[in-house]
Amino acid sequence: MRGISDVCGCFPTGRQYPGISHLTHSVFTGVAQELDPSQPWENHPIAMIDTETTGTEAAEDRIIEIAIVKGCNGVVLSRDAWLVNPGRHIPEASSAVHGIRDEDVRMKPSFADVCSEVLACMDGCIPGAYNAPFDRGFLLAETRRVGRADLADVPAIRDRVVWLDPLVWARFLYPNEKSRKLTAMASLFGIALEQAHRATADAEATLMLMYKMAEDSRIPKGYGKMVQEQVSAARAQDDARRMWRGR
Repeated sequence: MRGISDVCGCFPTGRQYPGISHLTHSVFTGVAQELDPSQPWENHPIAMIDTETTGTEAAEDRIIEIAIVKGCNGVVLSRDAWLVNPGRHIPEASSAVHGIRDEDVRMKPSFADVCSEVLACMDGCIPGAYNAPFDRGFLLAETRRVGRADLADVPAIRDRVVWLDPLVWARFLYPNEKSRKLTAMASLFGIALEQAHRATADAEATLMLMYKMAEDSRIPKGYGKMVQEQVSAARAQDDARRMWRGR
């Protein structure tokens, strides 16, 4: 897949212009600026994030649980989780999924109260999530309500930083699997997931799944290359879904 790096200083054949080879470089978009894109992404700290919510619309619904499981080089470094009072009723349909009810969060802090602590936990890490647009959308919506100008500048809430998303890679690597839900993919790789749809369990399973899938040579090792290939794969998958719906 063709990525989104820009390489300068070459003839159309790929040969560099004479005398300026020292100026050539690749610029990767979507990476966290404080992390070296040429280094293996597994060598960087990763903050795998999972949220449980009152519903599916980030603009209207609220986070009621958020977990961050950090890893590096295939090892879990830490697990942190917060139950959050959303300031509204949790619909029964949502509780049926994650099991969290009004009484579980009634005495818990609001997202605004824990926001700084949550972001500090993600500082300096590559952000990621399973079906990342969902969790990213909720995190960005909540931080905007708090007022992002007053918050720490961490990669997870920067508009242009791409989150790692094992779902994109699952669709790319295993197109013939009947289900690519997290539970199904975890089972495929023998990853324990005993409390599915609770944030910590899902975040840890997602992290370990990303590390397991990274053993496939089709996933680039370099952080920058991995991000650009994921963006290309996600775009192709979105195009394919639009074509299928248009039939």
